[in-house]
Amino acid sequence: MSKTILKNAKVVNENAIFETDVLLENDFITRIDDSISDANADVIELNGNLLLPGIIDDQVHFREPGLTHKGTIATESRAAIAGGITSFMEQPNTNPQTTTIAKLEEKFAIAAKDSFANYSFKFGGTNDNLEELKRLDKNTCSGVKLFLGSSTGNMLVDDEEVLEKIFKNTEMVISTHCEDETTIRANLAKYQEQYGDDIPIELHPIIRSAEACYLSSSRAIALAKKTGARLHVFHVSTGQETNLFINTIPLEQKKITAEVCIHHLWFSDEDYEKKGTLIKWNPAVKTKEDRDQLWKALLDDRIDVVATDHAPHTLDEKNNPYTKAPSGGPLVQHALQAMLEKETEGKISLEKLVEKMCHNPAKLFDLDRRGFIREGYYADLVQVDRNAPNKVEKSNILYKCGWSPFEGTTFGSQVVRTFVNGHLAYDRGRFSEKKNAKRLTFNR
Repeated sequence: MSKTILKNAKVVNENAIFETDVLLENDFITRIDDSISDANADVIELNGNLLLPGIIDDQVHFREPGLTHKGTIATESRAAIAGGITSFMEQPNTNPQTTTIAKLEEKFAIAAKDSFANYSFKFGGTNDNLEELKRLDKNTCSGVKLFLGSSTGNMLVDDEEVLEKIFKNTEMVISTHCEDETTIRANLAKYQEQYGDDIPIELHPIIRSAEACYLSSSRAIALAKKTGARLHVFHVSTGQETNLFINTIPLEQKKITAEVCIHHLWFSDEDYEKKGTLIKWNPAVKTKEDRDQLWKALLDDRIDVVATDHAPHTLDEKNNPYTKAPSGGPLVQHALQAMLEKETEGKISLEKLVEKMCHNPAKLFDLDRRGFIREGYYADLVQVDRNAPNKVEKSNILYKCGWSPFEGTTFGSQVVRTFVNGHLAYDRGRFSEKKNAKRLTFNR
């Protein structure tokens, strides 16, 4: 039996901060107490560093299979654990797309061999795979993903009849990308006529407008209310959309929930001048006012989860003219650091940060024994030093694509160690050769 005692940890968990020791035995936390001793255990002294539950990222694109020049499950999950993310839910728009049960299981097989972090995958809905979706067991994967705005291949679900049938025919969480395609196409045509392919990047949030987001989100919510489906709206990016969600009941009772991403909380349209297409995301980074309203909704619990939408592209790809530069960027290595920086600035408390990045994703997706520091739970844990300034530079970026939108930023906090199922997977810049990641399981 493997035993490890974490001594003198400052635990942040379930709306409390307290100093304690934590005993890990094999995969699990077995004891949380003021003073633990065991002659057969390894001892790691935390010296009052923070100990958080492992971050659970409900939206990443790790690009495998088919797009592995951008990233792989191995490279991106390795970057994730360096950033304190111990579990991820990957999206279906790979090549081939994850729109059959067979392709879904092929991804699980890759992750079982290569992933450094615990893993699950979303099943992609299309206009023509309803029967396959009906065959999907509700405990097979983390949920269903629907693109109600632009996507690759045939993953744009724009058949209203099919969409309603999907909402009626799954018990799983339906996660949606909400942008109205008709609105976006009309806006794009207008500016292409004026600029050709070289549209100024500052027009991105005008093309992929707040109106496009609100139209699509409000329709999805109306359909969820009509059908009783369990809906989770990904990457809310506008202040107007936040008014579609409620905070009057506990998360466990909500049928409609929302997520915000790191980049929509950090950047605004004022950053396009400096960052250019490096911060081109769909949905677009919008105004400071939108960002302020997203923060307000996150703090008052209309928005339930913080995620990354990690979606790497090469620099060559990103440096194309507007219409050819892909949307998306790498974020898993620096997401926790970015949120801790906002805590330092007084934007969010440590307790609320842990709630939104650890507890709530576990609750929302019914994860089995993850997202909390509790006896009997999997030992997914992150040690953070709050007094370790570090600058994001090319030399310390771990993404396969080799760049970060945070390049040049100095963060005040640093991930020291990451435990995945009780195993020390990341230790002060070094990675364990042993992978101890597991397929996420669910209590549904």
